[in-house]
Amino acid sequence: MTEDSTIPKPRLAVIDYGMGNLRSVVRAWEHIGADAFLVSDPSQIANVDALIFPGQGAIVDTMRLLQSTGFDNMIRDWIAADKPFFGICLGLQALFEYSEEGDIDTLAIFKGSVKRFRFDFSDPSLKIPHMGWNSVTFDSGAPMTDGLTSGQDQFYFVHSYHIVPQDPSLALFHTNYGGQFVSGIRSGNCYATQFHPEKSQAKGLHLYRNFLRSL
Repeated sequence: MTEDSTIPKPRLAVIDYGMGNLRSVVRAWEHIGADAFLVSDPSQIANVDALIFPGQGAIVDTMRLLQSTGFDNMIRDWIAADKPFFGICLGLQALFEYSEEGDIDTLAIFKGSVKRFRFDFSDPSLKIPHMGWNSVTFDSGAPMTDGLTSGQDQFYFVHSYHIVPQDPSLALFHTNYGGQFVSGIRSGNCYATQFHPEKSQAKGLHLYRNFLRSL
């Protein structure tokens, strides 16, 4: 990103649908030079360069609030128009058709489901939720992963469920936790990660910078 103050900052709308304090997400984007701000109604989204969908809490509450605010259809339309989008944690999981958490239908933008971790509990290091630092692997050459090292760089996770996309070509990142799972996707200008870049220190901010460069 350039430091030239004469160039307008990218404007990022961060969806605030009532699921807690999102200031850490806004601050992370601001730190790398974006004009990031919270929006609580779809009518507030105008003349923005990208839509950010952070997620936390339970997906049942997330879906209820998305539907009550109208953000559910707004997100569908935004991604269908191939406008820049970045989803985080539940902001990834909600993009698929169904979640085992709460036995609930989700946004169905992509085919696939969200499943609870199932693995051999004889390994005492494996606990639910998957919480803490873990590495991601990816194919090199994609602009979003420029400057990152596959299998080495660490990101911060907090989740008990993971996505199972029907289309394997959606997968941008994979992570191993009792077995390999998809920890990030890309479809056109839509990106989403299971990990929290805003909690992942320098590597997370680097990923956000790569996203801004794509705008």
